[in-house]
Amino acid sequence: MKNLKYVGVALAASLICVFLWFNPLPSRASQPSVLLQTEPFLSQVVPDEAPVRVALQAVDATGQPLSNVQFQLQLSTPVKTPWFTSDFPVVEGTQLLELSAKAPSGKLEFEQVMPIRGNYTLKAQVEPLVAGAFEPFEQSLQLSVPEKTTKYRNAAILIGILMIAGVASGWVIGGDQTVQDGEVAPQPIRLLLSAATVVAIAVLLFVNINAELASAHSHGEMQSVTASPVQKSEDFEIRLSGDQQAIVGQLASQTIQVVNAKTGNPEADIIVNVEAIALEDNKQMFAYYGRTNNQGNLTWKEQFFDGAPHQVVAEIAPPNSLTLRVSHEVEVEGIAPPLYIRFISLSYYTGIFVLSLLAGVWLHRQSSRPVVLFGR
Repeated sequence: MKNLKYVGVALAASLICVFLWFNPLPSRASQPSVLLQTEPFLSQVVPDEAPVRVALQAVDATGQPLSNVQFQLQLSTPVKTPWFTSDFPVVEGTQLLELSAKAPSGKLEFEQVMPIRGNYTLKAQVEPLVAGAFEPFEQSLQLSVPEKTTKYRNAAILIGILMIAGVASGWVIGGDQTVQDGEVAPQPIRLLLSAATVVAIAVLLFVNINAELASAHSHGEMQSVTASPVQKSEDFEIRLSGDQQAIVGQLASQTIQVVNAKTGNPEADIIVNVEAIALEDNKQMFAYYGRTNNQGNLTWKEQFFDGAPHQVVAEIAPPNSLTLRVSHEVEVEGIAPPLYIRFISLSYYTGIFVLSLLAGVWLHRQSSRPVVLFGR
């Protein structure tokens, strides 16, 4: 009877599992959330290249889009990586963008150049524009940007060159080091040092010539949009204000204000097209298409991470009115990375060369040993 009881319990449990498999219980209502979409896909994004279009959609617990939404965004760069630094180590672990925006349809879009590879954190605070429409909530999103494939290729080429040079040098050093009369060093060592000197001079010339050509090319492409920070028509007046001196690693605040030219009152819900352009290569770094708030303002903070002069441009095109365009330049102070960061990659490549050198010495000595065919 006892065994039959256990069999009955097992059979009942199996029947319940089968029933739940085909008829799952209704789950509790999920929380409101923010859906993220990027163009191109994050796996195709190249750091410090074309801007990435980021689209956010606020939805309710049932997945339906929310309307009349106020977004508060904070985009942070990947955390510091002391053992494998990026191209902009000063930018690591800093804030890249802060944006406060109205989204009548619950959707927000902006474009931003991602400076380095790694996992970015996008914190989104969502609040209703109409009190009580829905409960405010907050969500953190991750944006994973891969490293440039060219960096892996260049690193592999450099490591290969260092290994070949190290093994060859070790092979020479492991040979006969007899010093002849009147010689300061053995002939193989002198030839090795002479070859190393020639290669070092050629590398320095190549690097300096490329740097000069790149500098001349970038300065030749510098462009600037001619506009003032204040423009006025019969109906509207637009003003651009904010920081015109910025530092890499820190946010710079920018504000657009739109007022009625006749009454002087702020104009809400005016669509403003904003962009930040790096003047050295005339590249768009940030873009946003948003609306002014009830005070007629549109404010954001962004980091100019590449240390080059930028121009902030804003434009409004109200219905039945003239298009107004304002701009100002932002001088950016670059910050050199700490000295120890520069030694990280140097220590890796030096270690590879030294190990290859020792391997060359060992290989030469192994090849110089007499081969014993028949041992006693």
